[in-house]
Amino acid sequence: MKVKRIWGLLLIVFIIGILAACGDDGEAASGDQDVVKVGVLISGTGALETYGLQTQRGFELGIEYGTDGTNEVAGKKIEYIFEDTETDPTVARQKALKLLEEDEVDFLVGSSSSGDTLAVTPLAEEYETIMVVEPAAADSITGAEYNDYVFRTARNSSQDAKAAAVAVAGEGVKIATLAPDYSFGHDGAKAFIEAAEELGAELVLEEYADQAATDFTANIQKIIEAKPDYLFVVWAGANTPWNQIADMRLDEQGIKVTTGVADIATLPSMTPLVGMEGFTLYYHDLPDNEVNDWLVEKHMEEHDSPPDLFTAGGMSSALAIIEALKQTDGDTDGAKLIETMEGMSFETPKGTMTFRPEDHQALQEMYSVTLEESDEFDYPVPVLKEVLTPEQTAPPIMNQ
Repeated sequence: MKVKRIWGLLLIVFIIGILAACGDDGEAASGDQDVVKVGVLISGTGALETYGLQTQRGFELGIEYGTDGTNEVAGKKIEYIFEDTETDPTVARQKALKLLEEDEVDFLVGSSSSGDTLAVTPLAEEYETIMVVEPAAADSITGAEYNDYVFRTARNSSQDAKAAAVAVAGEGVKIATLAPDYSFGHDGAKAFIEAAEELGAELVLEEYADQAATDFTANIQKIIEAKPDYLFVVWAGANTPWNQIADMRLDEQGIKVTTGVADIATLPSMTPLVGMEGFTLYYHDLPDNEVNDWLVEKHMEEHDSPPDLFTAGGMSSALAIIEALKQTDGDTDGAKLIETMEGMSFETPKGTMTFRPEDHQALQEMYSVTLEESDEFDYPVPVLKEVLTPEQTAPPIMNQ
């Protein structure tokens, strides 16, 4: 009799346990149902390692800020996994497949390289998983290679060109360009020329130099002879033309040099350009908003250094995901998220960003700056001349 009572009690406990593990609809509850997983692709090693670290730190801080330190949104815990693409498109695809198939992530974020990103974006569509692109800038990501599952918080190359043009171009302004003689240089120069001409500027010279060149004398002499008001320089790599531009005293010829100010690591090499008018997509003391104030204070506290341009980008990608989940009440269905995120605005260290419905490119602030000597640092820093609005820097729609 006692044995029967014991078995009866055990049966009751077992049934109660089953009921407790079931929802109102009778389906078994799973820990995974209360978790949103994000897979973040970064260049953890290699040439773009610095950019990858910035994105990682920014993403982590974005989750902290956006959830008030709880790592929860809409009643769900946010978990994130970082994977190193090694700046190799083949590796990037492999790591993305691992995140999608083994880790079963609900979102992808990344990556540091446009080549890596373009290898992964088709998987976002195949697996019906939203991918937030940060910080890759190639126009084709939201242009020729666009798909509905891709949203970009990073700016694209045409936004850079538009910001550069708005910073200096105008009716009757004469411009010249100098760029390396390969696709990166040609694309950057032509995008700037198109944007500047729309603002009434006149192109007087489009000059290209060997990407491996160390002597730019002949190129710079042609520019001097063309007598532009502004020379826009597109350049990447160690063999920059800055010293020769300074040595040949373009400023004394009435020619102002302009270019984009990139991350903090590049600022020492720009010492010969003190006084230059140009643009930047982010420098930590340029934006004036609560999100950026928090980011700067927190980054200084944790890393004893200010955030850099891709730190702000990493944070923006996290904040976009959090805002989308708030609006869907935690629903991670791809179709539902697309409907929600198209036209969605959200707050970032660069102010309000908005995903343009037509191509999912985030419209955002850029900054017209002058490069000035600093009492605080032993390198020049960008000083705000004008905040360029999202409307001013909106790139053309290129996916149609």
